[in-house]
Amino acid sequence: MDDQQSKSSKTAELDPVLHSIGFEIEEVSPSQLTGRLPVTARCCQPFKVLHGGVSALVAEGLASMGAHMASGYRRVAGVSLSINHFRSAAVGDVVLARAAPVHLGRSTQVWEVKLWKQDPSVPGKKGPPISESRVTLLCNLPVPNHLNNAGDALKKYATASRL
Repeated sequence: MDDQQSKSSKTAELDPVLHSIGFEIEEVSPSQLTGRLPVTARCCQPFKVLHGGVSALVAEGLASMGAHMASGYRRVAGVSLSINHFRSAAVGDVVLARAAPVHLGRSTQVWEVKLWKQDPSVPGKKGPPISESRVTLLCNLPVPNHLNNAGDALKKYATASRL
C-alpha cells in the first residue's frame, strides 16, 4: 500500500465524513492533528471555491479527535465553533490543516484549527492562511458501554503525545 492509499484508509477509519470529501489525515496525536484536502468540486460552493462549511467540518472533526485522545479517550462533545475565513481556495488547490490544543481542562478543552493553502511550488509548504477556528468541547463525558471501542482507531494511529 503506498503512502496515499495509507492516508486514505486511515482517514476512512478515523472519520468517514472527512474521508467522503477527500480529506487525508496525516499526523494523529493528543497534541496535534494534521492533514490535507485537495479542493475538488465535491467540497466547493457554486463559485468553485472551498465551501466555508467544509472548513468548519474539518475544524470540528480534527478538534474532536484530538480532544478524545487528550481526555484519555473519554466521550467528547463540541459545544462551540467559531471560525474566521480569510481567503478562498479554488478547485485544484490543496488545503493544509493543523489542530492543536489551546486549553486542556478537566471538563472542557479548546482547540485551535488553522487551514492554509499549500504553496504550489513546494508540496507540503504552507502558503497563505484560509481560515482559523476555535472549537470548545466538553471532555468529561462517560463512554456508554456499547461504545467502549470508540477510540480504538485513534489508539491504532496515534503517535506519542508531546503534551
